[in-house]
Amino acid sequence: MNTFYIPAAILLGSCAVSAVQAETIPSTILVTASRSAETVDETLAAVTVIDREEIERKQAQSVTELLGSAPGIMVTNSGGRGKSGSVFLRGANADQVLVLIDGIKVGSATLGTTGFEHLAVDQIERIEIVRGPRSSLYGSEAIGGVIQIFTRGGAQREGFSPRFSTGVGSHDAREVTLGASGGNGQGWYNLDLSDYTTDGFNAKVEDSFGYNPDDDGYDNRSWALSGGYRFSDSATGRLNWSRNEGDNAYDGGSSFDNYSTTTRMDTLGAALELTLRDDWALNMTLGRSRDESTQYGDGQYQSHIDTERDTASIVSEHQIGGMNQFTWGVDYQQDEVDSSNDYAETSRDNLAAFGLLQLYFGDQDVAISLRRDDNEQFDGYNTGSLAWGIQLDTDLRLFASYGTAFKAPTFNDLYWPETAFSVGNPDLVPEESETYEIGLSGQNAGVRWSANLYQTEVENLISWDINGVGKYMPMNISDARIRGLELAASTRLAGWNLQSSLDLMDPKNLEDDSLLSRRPRKVLNLAADRDFGKWSMGSSLKAVGKRKDSTAHLAGYTTVDLRAGYRLGGDWSLKARIDNLFDEQYQTVNNYNQPDREYWLSLHYAPGA
Repeated sequence: MNTFYIPAAILLGSCAVSAVQAETIPSTILVTASRSAETVDETLAAVTVIDREEIERKQAQSVTELLGSAPGIMVTNSGGRGKSGSVFLRGANADQVLVLIDGIKVGSATLGTTGFEHLAVDQIERIEIVRGPRSSLYGSEAIGGVIQIFTRGGAQREGFSPRFSTGVGSHDAREVTLGASGGNGQGWYNLDLSDYTTDGFNAKVEDSFGYNPDDDGYDNRSWALSGGYRFSDSATGRLNWSRNEGDNAYDGGSSFDNYSTTTRMDTLGAALELTLRDDWALNMTLGRSRDESTQYGDGQYQSHIDTERDTASIVSEHQIGGMNQFTWGVDYQQDEVDSSNDYAETSRDNLAAFGLLQLYFGDQDVAISLRRDDNEQFDGYNTGSLAWGIQLDTDLRLFASYGTAFKAPTFNDLYWPETAFSVGNPDLVPEESETYEIGLSGQNAGVRWSANLYQTEVENLISWDINGVGKYMPMNISDARIRGLELAASTRLAGWNLQSSLDLMDPKNLEDDSLLSRRPRKVLNLAADRDFGKWSMGSSLKAVGKRKDSTAHLAGYTTVDLRAGYRLGGDWSLKARIDNLFDEQYQTVNNYNQPDREYWLSLHYAPGA
């Protein structure tokens, strides 16, 4: 299937459903868009929240699967579960998306990306996705937007609640998860453990470079621990720690028969929330994230790259004259690299200050934000945004915004040690962007819907190219323009949970008017789920248009997944799913296979679920 065509009316046509048939969908509280609590209806940005209920309903097995079902996101993968991939948010590069776990900035300081494929779904309480520039609040990387993952936080009530699951599936895949949470009204805790392994399948297409006729397996072990304590009505402390380890086999070249990589991602965070007055709240956060990767050939050590990021933040929220709010803060970040490669520089720091003013005038509101980043490598950089919204009526809201953003060069871009083929470039400047957006959203007859039109222009894109001495070297040489329209709708109708999104995008490299690699012009997601007493069932459809990948052209594809569940009695349930029901053959990265039809069967224990 090379292309697909679907009118927007199909996506939003359910708006005609009567209020008698559909149920009202409540608004959701989120914190990522403005760094303070607000509802989805109040924020002046395009946002998506994936909560625990949706994760359970869709029987999601990976974070990349969850992200790939959200508006504005395209996920690529190099050969199955656990293999390296990229998350493109509104067509921005994978390293132009800022990622947080429980408020702590994560990712590799050398690659500039986050290994979503190693994160365990069982640890997650919810995911907040904010589309559009957020550098004026968060700094570097937030060109395409921000993805924040919140791990489970325990129960702020009396009691102890254990949970357990075990599953088996295609390619000799096996998984066991254990979890427990509890609290006493003043303190709470949560613990999660999981172990997953699969023999995998051959990741590479036959006769492609590096092809080896074997299965490329993957193992994952994950731990998460969190807790909190309310010292008084005005002081609350929280602590979060998580570790995700992956062992990944892959086909990488002709030097060895078997290549493998071990990866470890750690996140540690502590937060103190203070209510100093009725109109003044202060939040302080300390964090450390690590991204460690070691490469092996035929089981023998070859190289390693470990990065560590220490962060500290103070955010002060002030209510002004009732509803108006002024938020300001200071962020500090220090990145360090330890590697078998001899980097010219192995550390750098960044100090930033920001302010956000939110004003409310009856049915209208305005948000103005400014930020200054002072970086050890590129000195200073300023970003800002302006957004305006109006409540046209009770169920219809319009907003418009303009924002600038940037991405600092990575350690690989700047300091990659000189080899026979490549060398870093310490003279690089940050990538810069401007984004214009207009959005309309509402709720009619129980259908929550949104439409967002945007344009992002990116300058000084960093590209690795042949320099004057015949080596690959990163340079600020290209510009890009990404135009897009996002449509989304969801409702509950006759017991069914229905979700849909359609992304139409024109991602252009302005240097030669070509399409940016691996970005499709069209992506459609549909999902339907329903409970029938003890039984539940659901289905998802994803249709992706054709794309280019460097000089190759990848065909469009459509996949359909089925899922079902049965409550066995008490707190036990049985779940099953079939992925890629029609055994579609497709690629998201040139010369890398994607899974054929796959099966998964799991047993779950969850009191009160």
